Amino acid sequence: MLLENLLPNLSTDIDTIIIHIIAMLGIILLVYAIFLETEKRQDVVFIISGVCLFIYALFINNLIFMIATGGLILAALVEFIEILLGIHKDTKYGLKKLIRKK
Repeated sequence: MLLENLLPNLSTDIDTIIIHIIAMLGIILLVYAIFLETEKRQDVVFIISGVCLFIYALFINNLIFMIATGGLILAALVEFIEILLGIHKDTKYGLKKLIRKK
């Protein structure tokens, strides 16, 4: 069959299926977060997607993937806290101003 080679063999174990669904949710949220305009929402979605992918990394026992997703979670959390505290200031057209100065 055509799709047998493309799709992985999913286990009938409910825990494995739930972990794979969490991983796919993390992937979708990670891509979605890139297109968000509001930084506060973007950071929250990055944190949620990072947690989903970290759970999957724990499941497959991959240390490099755990460190990468942990870094993503930590960076998004720090930026979110900076925004809440008013430390992080960013203008919508900051890059355009930077280019014009040159």
